[in-house]
Amino acid sequence: MANFLSIFTMRNLLVLSLALNLSLIMRVFYETEKHGPRGFSAQKADSGLEKAAHATQRTLVSLSSSGQDDGEKLINLDHGDPTMYESYWQQMGEKTTVVIPGWQSMSYFSDVKNPCWFLEPEFAKQVVRLHNLVGNAVTEGRQIVVGTGSSQLFLAALYALAPKDASEPISVISAAPFYSSYPSMTDYLKSGLYKWAGDARSFDKEGPYIELVTSPNNPDGFVRHSMVNRTGGILVHDLAYYWPQYTPISSAADHDLTLFTVSKATGHAGTRIGWALVKDPEVAKKMIKFIELSTIGVSRDSQLRAARILEVIINSSQNPAGPESGESFFKISYHLMAERWQLLREAVNKGRFFSLPDFQQGFCQFLNQVSQPQPAFAWLKCEDESVEDCESLLRGHKILTRGGRSFGVGPRYIRVSMLDRDHNFNLFLKRLASIQT
Repeated sequence: MANFLSIFTMRNLLVLSLALNLSLIMRVFYETEKHGPRGFSAQKADSGLEKAAHATQRTLVSLSSSGQDDGEKLINLDHGDPTMYESYWQQMGEKTTVVIPGWQSMSYFSDVKNPCWFLEPEFAKQVVRLHNLVGNAVTEGRQIVVGTGSSQLFLAALYALAPKDASEPISVISAAPFYSSYPSMTDYLKSGLYKWAGDARSFDKEGPYIELVTSPNNPDGFVRHSMVNRTGGILVHDLAYYWPQYTPISSAADHDLTLFTVSKATGHAGTRIGWALVKDPEVAKKMIKFIELSTIGVSRDSQLRAARILEVIINSSQNPAGPESGESFFKISYHLMAERWQLLREAVNKGRFFSLPDFQQGFCQFLNQVSQPQPAFAWLKCEDESVEDCESLLRGHKILTRGGRSFGVGPRYIRVSMLDRDHNFNLFLKRLASIQT
């Protein structure tokens, strides 16, 4: 053995060591690519508390090992881009892959027997299955109308509900803080059918109106109900965030017109698919006509992809031992959101500079446990009276948020996305802590 080692010089040994280390690194990289990031493991834990503890420990390790923040990286938490979910879907590998042959989906028409002729039957099937599984909306006796995201469906609803022979545009209102895009989307085309009329709390105009009820609310996360409740009022319920990772599912929503979107349910914002559950067939027909005139239907390819994603979510929850086994998407997402909210509250509570809303717990029928709302956005308030504009303050620390004026309230409030990638969220927590020191 000594004679064997004597033929190697120190340079030979260094080269050999480097080669072995490189081989090890490549092996780790291959395993990560093959099995997905380990931080969003789909393995089953013994209990919910154990899952939450493991998740928190992962993030604390990430926070301590992510290196120094030089404060130069711009963190954009202004929008709700749900990239937080990327790790889960990487973990799922090929299970959601959809192969579409070149000859498939060539026609404009998906189902000529359906009033919504561009609605893919498979997507409609999975939407009904999903709501039945989660228990968050009544689908029986409803027409499903698919749209290019819930934004198109929102405009289609305004078109369908506004009187066509009125002497003036119908008022569109929502209680502040309201979704920041409602005013601009309502007035963008300067329609003669409808017009933004502001905060529902102060609305006192006589006559018909359309009230937008977002629940859980964007931006503050609270459960909402209609505010005006007068004769002639028409309600549109935007339930984009009524999913168990964000809020307890207390009952199946039973409204005349409700809006949902794939982007917030599963994280697939780029698929651009939303759906409406419409009770009145005549309203549904008018919404379908609006989509027909504006985009001649909705991408069939996107609907097929969305259908497969929903199917995987449903099957993993209903049959954890099946071929699509893995922890329920909603349960894993719930624990991840709980972890993030815990870390954010800890960071805020270390000082008196900021405050967060307090939410009441409720029983979630889907999770079969008492849970607390953990919204997709944090509604942060600057409590320091010397700060007049909280959005500008955080922009000075290269954190982009959306200020309270956009939501119909004062500038000491900001909306912060809780759905960005881990690295950006961790940097946000570090900078928030530095502001308070």
